[in-house]
Amino acid sequence: MSYLKKVLQFAKPYKRYAILNIISNVFYALFSTLSFLAFIPMLQVLFQVNEPITTKPIWDGDLLSFKDFAEQYANFFLNQRIEEYGQISALITICIVIVILFFIKNMFNYLAMYFIATLRNGMLKDIRDKIYSKITELPVSYFSEKRKGDIISRITSDVQEIQSSFLSMLEMFVKEPLTLLFTLIFMIVLSWKLTIFVLIFLPISGLIISSIGKKLKAKSTSAQQENAHFLSIVEETLSSLKIVKGFNAEDKFKSKFKESTSRLNNILNALLHRQNLASPMSEFLGVLVITIVLWFGGNMVLIDQTMDAATFIGFLVLTYNILTPAKAISKATYSVQKGNASAERILEIIETETTLKDAPNAIKKESFDSKIEVENIDFKYEKELVLKNFSMNVPKGQTIALVGQSGSGKSTIANLITRFYDVTGGTIKIDGTDIREISKHSLRNLMGLVTQDSILFNDTIRNNVALGKDDATEEEIVEALKIANAWEFISQMPAGLDTNIGDSGNKLSGGQKQRLSIARAVLKNPPIMILDEATSALDTESEKLVQQALENMMRNRTSIVIAHRLSTIQNADNIIVMQRGEIVEQGRHEELLGKKGTYQKLVEMQSFA
Repeated sequence: MSYLKKVLQFAKPYKRYAILNIISNVFYALFSTLSFLAFIPMLQVLFQVNEPITTKPIWDGDLLSFKDFAEQYANFFLNQRIEEYGQISALITICIVIVILFFIKNMFNYLAMYFIATLRNGMLKDIRDKIYSKITELPVSYFSEKRKGDIISRITSDVQEIQSSFLSMLEMFVKEPLTLLFTLIFMIVLSWKLTIFVLIFLPISGLIISSIGKKLKAKSTSAQQENAHFLSIVEETLSSLKIVKGFNAEDKFKSKFKESTSRLNNILNALLHRQNLASPMSEFLGVLVITIVLWFGGNMVLIDQTMDAATFIGFLVLTYNILTPAKAISKATYSVQKGNASAERILEIIETETTLKDAPNAIKKESFDSKIEVENIDFKYEKELVLKNFSMNVPKGQTIALVGQSGSGKSTIANLITRFYDVTGGTIKIDGTDIREISKHSLRNLMGLVTQDSILFNDTIRNNVALGKDDATEEEIVEALKIANAWEFISQMPAGLDTNIGDSGNKLSGGQKQRLSIARAVLKNPPIMILDEATSALDTESEKLVQQALENMMRNRTSIVIAHRLSTIQNADNIIVMQRGEIVEQGRHEELLGKKGTYQKLVEMQSFA
C-alpha cells in the first residue's frame, strides 16, 4: 500500500471529481439497500401476513421505534390502495416504486463511474507526463544501465495497471463499504439476532479469501519485469534488424523471445490462477453463509415465529447484497496488490535523484567571450579512470582537435564539456566560470553538437533542422541547409522541407543524414561547436561534402573536433594526441609530423590503410 499512497498524490488536482464520486456512491449505496428493502412490503401484500391498519400511524421521533413506524405506514399506505383500487393496484404501485428505486440507484452508479473516469484518466496522463519529464531530466549515465524496453514497459503497462488498481481502490474504500454499512444497518433493524449470526461467518470467509492473495505482489512484480524484458528484445530487434538478418540470427532472437514469453506465460498463469480462485471461493463461502442463515432464520419463522416469512425473505436478499460488495472488495484487494508492484516500478523512476543538478544559484550565461579551460580533470565511468590529469585550453575562435585510438577518452571530453557527465576531479571552465556553476540549459545553449551517429527523428526535414530554434524562418532553414551542402538534394524532393525522413532518418543516405545534422547545428548558430567523429562513418565522396560543410560551419566559431580521420583536421590550430586518457603530444599538424611520434604513426597507419 505504501507505493500506492504515493501514487495517490497524483489525484490531488482532480479532488473535486473524487468528492462528486463519493457523493454519488453514498446515494448509490443508500438506494441499493432501499431497492431491496422495497421487496418486503410487496411480499407482505402477496402473503397477506399482517392485519390491515386503517389509521395513519404517527412517528414519535424515537429511533428504536422507527422500524415499527415504517412497517405500519407501509401497511397503512398499501391497504388504502387495496381498499380504493384492489390488490393488483397495490402490487403495481410497489412494482413502480421498486423500478424507480433501481433506476435512481443505477443513475447514481453511472454518475459515480462518470466522475471517476475523469479522475483516473487525468491521473494516468499526469503520471505518464511525470515519467517522461523525469526521463528527459535524468543524466545520460542512467540509461546506459537500463534497457529501453524496460522504460517503455513502465510508462505503458505499469501505468495502465495503476489505473485499474486505483479504480478498484475507490470502489473498495467508498462504494462497497457504504453499501455494506447501509445494508447492515437495515439488517439490524430487521433482526439483530440474524445480523450477528451473519457477522460471525463473514470475517472467517474474508480471512480465507485474503490468504489466497499473499503472494500476488511478488508474482505481479515478476510479470512486469518479464514483460519489460520481452519488450526490450522487440526494441533491440527492430533497431538492429539489418544485423540480425545479416548474421542469420533470426532463429537465435526468436528463441530468446519465445523463452521470455514462455516465462511470462508461466508467471501469468500462476498469477491468474491465484486471482481467479477468489471469485469461486468467495461465491462458495457466500452460499455457505446464506445456507446457514436460511437454517437459522427458518427456525425463527417456522418454530419461534419471531419473524414473518416476508421479512425473512427480505433479510436474505439483503444478506446477498452484503456478499456482492464483499466479493468486489476481495477482487479489489488483489488488484491493489498487483498495482502496488507496478507503483513500485514507476516510483523507482520518478524518485530517482538527478545527479547532474544545477547549482542553487546557477548562472545563466548568455555569451562566450574568451576561452574554455579544462584543468587537470579525472573521470571514470565505473572504477577505472578514463581520463587522467587531462588539461587543455580552447581560445575563442580556434579549432582544437582531439585524436587517438579508440578508447583513448576523446568522446568522454565532449560528454564532460556539454555536462552530460560531471568530472570526477578537476574543473572545466568557460570564461573563468566552472560549468557546474552555469545552468545546464544556458551552457548547452552555447554549444552545437554533431555526433558520429546522425540522430534524426521520424519527422519532416523542416522540424529536424529547426529542433534547436523553434522560431526559425524558412529562409533561415534553407540558408543552414546550403551551408551544410544539403539544400541541393532536399530541393529536388517533391515535398521539399516537408518531406518525412522516416524512422531515424533511414530514408536518407549516411552522408545526407550527417549533412542534416550539421544544418541543425548551423541553424542553432552557437558560439561553440563540438564535432564528435562527424565524418568517420562516411564514404569518401560523402566525406568530402560533409567536410566542406563542417569547414563552412566552423568558420568564425570555436570548435572542438574529435577526429578519427586525420585528413579532416590538418588545419586545426592545435591537435591534441591522446592515449589511455592522457596527452602524449600536442601542436599543429606540421609540428607533430616533425616530432615523428605517435601522431605520425597514426597518419602513416591511415595512409597505408
